[in-house]
Amino acid sequence: YTVTDVPPWYLCIMLGIQHFLTAMGGLVAIPLILSKDLCLQHDLLTQSHLISTIFFVSGVCTLLQVLFGVRLPIIQGGTFAFLSPTVAMLSLPSWKCPAWTQNATLVNASSPEFIKVWQTRMREVQGAIIVASCFQILIGFSGLIGFLMRFIGPLTIAPTITLVALPLFESAGDQAGQHWGIAFMTIFFIVLFSQYLKDVPVPLPSYQRGKKCHFSPAYLFQIFPVLLGLSLSWLLCYVLTVTNVLPVERTAYGHLARTDTRGDVLSQAPWFRLPYPGQWGMPTVSLAGIFGILAGVISSMLESVGDYYACARLSGAPPPPEHAVSRGIGGIGCLLAGAWGTGNGTTSYSENVGALGITKVGSRMVIIAGACAMLLSGIFGKVGAMLASIPTPVIGGMFLVMFGVITAVGISNLQYTDMNSSRNIFIFGFSVFAGLAIPNWASKNSTLLETGIIQLDQVFQVILTTGMFVGGLLGFILDNTIPGTPEERGLLAWKQSHKGGADSSQLVSKVYDLPFGIGTKYCAVSWFRYLPACP
Repeated sequence: YTVTDVPPWYLCIMLGIQHFLTAMGGLVAIPLILSKDLCLQHDLLTQSHLISTIFFVSGVCTLLQVLFGVRLPIIQGGTFAFLSPTVAMLSLPSWKCPAWTQNATLVNASSPEFIKVWQTRMREVQGAIIVASCFQILIGFSGLIGFLMRFIGPLTIAPTITLVALPLFESAGDQAGQHWGIAFMTIFFIVLFSQYLKDVPVPLPSYQRGKKCHFSPAYLFQIFPVLLGLSLSWLLCYVLTVTNVLPVERTAYGHLARTDTRGDVLSQAPWFRLPYPGQWGMPTVSLAGIFGILAGVISSMLESVGDYYACARLSGAPPPPEHAVSRGIGGIGCLLAGAWGTGNGTTSYSENVGALGITKVGSRMVIIAGACAMLLSGIFGKVGAMLASIPTPVIGGMFLVMFGVITAVGISNLQYTDMNSSRNIFIFGFSVFAGLAIPNWASKNSTLLETGIIQLDQVFQVILTTGMFVGGLLGFILDNTIPGTPEERGLLAWKQSHKGGADSSQLVSKVYDLPFGIGTKYCAVSWFRYLPACP
């Protein structure tokens, strides 16, 4: 099925839910990582509301992207690129969590004092995301992205994406370290399903008119490795909890692997809860936050552009023209995520582009069905609550695999460059190493960066503690100033991989023109064609 085909309704629903489940790992991970810096690690109910909100907003953004944006079958969801600047911002002395919020016995989740503590932090993050997304809207709808892409090559993108995940090693290690046995078991299951058993078909009963009831092979392990791995580990944790193999004392090693430590959140969560803009109060804005989040915006834009070309290739569509790319990265999704308060922005999901390659179904209708599944689970409060109650070491095991893959995806951009060149080896190595060393120093020596102007201090602090900004900026400057041929820099192979053959303009307009006759039957104004985002 190509982009414009419509599969049978039952296939649309099944494959749509599968896309949602593929994205679920990344969507759930973001609120769970942020909860510590938002002082929420002992308030599971609010964590479940954050998970529901990110599901809901991802559904809305996916519908907008598929119908009016780039118009390719691509899922939108939270982005890890926003995590390091957000964590850097919340690590500023003024936003550090009070000591009492770290103590489970002192936290009363419904007290006005506690609600004020986390909501002021969330509103600060929201404000920064909303303002930074205006920059993305400007880049997208002004057509500047085409100009920027001339200077941005694999040697800028590789360190940026690599440094999205590398600094998260501490968070992943801390969570997995609550019980290494359970964490390694989760990793074992995910690796077993995704790598060793991915080509093993599972016979499933199916029905067709001509053949009646019969068994047809389905590659379940390849499609749902994370979901199956999490579920099996979770089940084992439940068995070990019921049999009291895992310790009951709060302070004992392995206590957080019990399923009843986070259990009452399911009974507390409402059945239905509709997330709405401004649900945590009026967003606030500070200069420091905006600059940090801008680094996230730029790297998620670059990632998205790469995903659009890959998605077009896998779904049998011609490469997207500039007007479609401009609409795709237009930043409306980040604006909505900021307004609703997910604590994050949105970007296209590379995992789902991979799922297209596995299922060979590139239809837009499937992604629309997946977006509806996201919307429904965002409104259905118990879904978020159930996911918020996953035992900590199980999440840690999933993080180790997931962040490892993101790191490798960043490094894989180097395949376009000549890695026998000492120039390229220096640029990549230095950018990544500096992107780890400088933020580490800056977070420990914030007093040495003080200029006397508080706002300026905060800007320096956030920018210098965001590894992907430091590494990406160094990669960008060095790659554009050190002499090197386009071939050596990887620009030729990079552009070649993002270019298709000569496609008929009819097919391009069928896939990428605006829907419902906008611009042809309705609103057909002659000056529309001069706008970068219009066909």
